[in-house]
Amino acid sequence: VQLQASGGGVVQTGASLRLSCAVSRRTGNDDAVAWVRQAPGMEREFVAAIRWLSNSPFYGDAAKGRFTIARDNAKNVVYLQMNNLRPEDTALYYCATGRGLAIVTRINDYESWGLGTLVTVSS
Repeated sequence: VQLQASGGGVVQTGASLRLSCAVSRRTGNDDAVAWVRQAPGMEREFVAAIRWLSNSPFYGDAAKGRFTIARDNAKNVVYLQMNNLRPEDTALYYCATGRGLAIVTRINDYESWGLGTLVTVSS
């Protein structure tokens, strides 16, 4: 499975960005796709996840209230709408997919990863 993340850029505080993750194929109905970010010198952080066949998204603490994850099953694309961006959101944003994950917030359980797209938020 290949994943390609896009949509990153340099924005000012308070701006919005929409990231896209194109997934080459789905391996199962219970696949989940997550967004994970890594800031310079920091550990990877779970941002959000969604399953292809569920309308229930999952969010990390930093994303709640500002970010929205959505999917387009017909296109195999998962989006991350990010509003009211802050400098602390600056990071490389990766998308990843995993099969049969009981807990979608465990980022080490995801099997396939894209290269990431860089988001830089200036103050």
